[in-house]
Amino acid sequence: MAWLQLRINTTSEYADAIGDMLSANGSQAVTYVDAKDTPMYEPKPGEVLLWPDTQVVGLFKADADMKRIIARLAKAKILGPDFKYKLEPLEDKDWEREWMDNFHPMQFGERLWICPSWRDVPDPNAVNVMLDPGLAFGTGTHPTTALCLRWLDGIDMTDKTVVDFGCGSGILALAALKLGAKRVIGIDIDPQALQATQENARRNGVEDRLDVFLPENQPTLEADVVVANILSGPLLELREVITGYCKSDGLLVLSGILAEQVETIESAYAKDISLDPSAIDGEWARVSGRKH
Repeated sequence: MAWLQLRINTTSEYADAIGDMLSANGSQAVTYVDAKDTPMYEPKPGEVLLWPDTQVVGLFKADADMKRIIARLAKAKILGPDFKYKLEPLEDKDWEREWMDNFHPMQFGERLWICPSWRDVPDPNAVNVMLDPGLAFGTGTHPTTALCLRWLDGIDMTDKTVVDFGCGSGILALAALKLGAKRVIGIDIDPQALQATQENARRNGVEDRLDVFLPENQPTLEADVVVANILSGPLLELREVITGYCKSDGLLVLSGILAEQVETIESAYAKDISLDPSAIDGEWARVSGRKH
């Protein structure tokens, strides 16, 4: 079946109401996307956040009377007769298959490869992490993850204890284990992320060295290495928690940071961490160092 996609730019104040109007006019699905590439902090449990500039996207059947629907929308006060929109056809595809076909094995640093579980590994002698992201974030394609993977590849992980704070799909936890870590503790607010991490650990034969926890159940410990690939907001808000996991002389790496946010993050962590030079990949950055 072919589809039509109606895009309307608005603000977070009106996004929900416009979404409801699209649904009332026959939209089969409504999604909300960032209209201006604005970073979004990790929401707290049960909290729904929208970007200040939000694009509301309605999905309609190809035979929908869009001229009539748009005329009805134009009568709403929050839109008005001259509201701006974009209407475009959406090709009917197997989107999951499309994504899988375009997720290829990737190398990070000298030794480490991240390989989709449905593809053959390019180098059987490399350190290969077999990954099925499932419902959780983390494939290695995003610069924030790539920055952390390259950092891990450059560290001697032998017999290290590691905390992966905000583990997502478990990609960083698995990389640490495959690179020689003795034990990894994965922590995430999303139970589906913990499930994905455990499933990926089983796929890689390292489940016996991995433990996962929700924040309310997280253990008290001090690790040799702490990785936190989240966003600058939570990194600042949870600074004491994150640094508390790192033992004296332990290593800490932080990502999910925009390049212009590096100075703020470094200022917040400098009292606990002897900082290395930050690393930049496009608009994203990595901050790392050793705990005093």
